Parts: sequence; C-alpha cells; structure tokens
Amino acid sequence: MGTKRHVLADKKGVPLSIVITSANTHDMKATAETLDCIVTKRPLPPPKKKKHRQQNLCLDKGYNYPEIEHEVVKRGYVPHIRQRGEGKKSVKKKRRRHHPTRRWVIERTNSWHNRFRKLLVRYEKKAENYLGLVHLSCCITVYRRIILG
Repeated sequence: MGTKRHVLADKKGVPLSIVITSANTHDMKATAETLDCIVTKRPLPPPKKKKHRQQNLCLDKGYNYPEIEHEVVKRGYVPHIRQRGEGKKSVKKKRRRHHPTRRWVIERTNSWHNRFRKLLVRYEKKAENYLGLVHLSCCITVYRRIILG
C-alpha cells in the first residue's frame, strides 16, 4: 500500500496545497483537486487596476496533457509545462546548473516532508489520519519558513 503526496508550493517552497492519493494514481488525475484545495486564496487586484495579475504555474513533463492545461487556464493561471521529448537546454560551460531552480523548489518541499519520520513510511491505516499528519507537517514547515526565517 503506497501513498503519493501531490504538493503545490510557492516560489519559496512553502506548501500551499497538498492532496494524497494511492501510489498508482497518475499525477494528472489529482491536478484539479490540488489546485482546488489551496488554503490561501489569491489577493484581489487593486481597485485602480482592472487587469487581474496573472500567476504562473510551473509543471513538469508529467502534466503535459490538453486537459491539464485547460484546467490550469480555467483557474486563472498561466501554465508553464515542459513538453515531452524536449531535451535539456544547452548551458554555457561557465555556469553549470544540474537542476532547474523551479523544479528544485518542489523537491526541497518534498524533502522537508520526508524529514518527519511519521511521513517517511506510512503506518496509518486510515487516509484521514495520514492526511492530518501531512497537514501538521505543512503547518510546522510554514512556521519555520515564515516566522523563523
């Protein structure tokens, strides 16, 4: 019995939304639910500006489906999805980056979750109990990132 955590984080790695599914669920199936479970809603634009500020959403190649792009646009985001079959961009030899910064942010958030021993291996039988522990770890992570710096 495996569990997959679908995490949406901001650019600092602070988790905004988290959904758990079984391990054999494809990522595209939980995308809409993850976007709908965001805890903090986007602020309204200032009254002087009529344009709504666009928000970007970076997704990896596993989300490269027309349905996902439609759902992301419907929720007011600008999707940045890498195309399947697209290779790595050529990088100058002086500045070598092994991992793109945007992908590193979510990997770091997953690493923060794995530091909680209770989440690394799931022993809870009920999904609600495990989700509660995941939410508690998110609260501790938000506290550490925002309050403690």
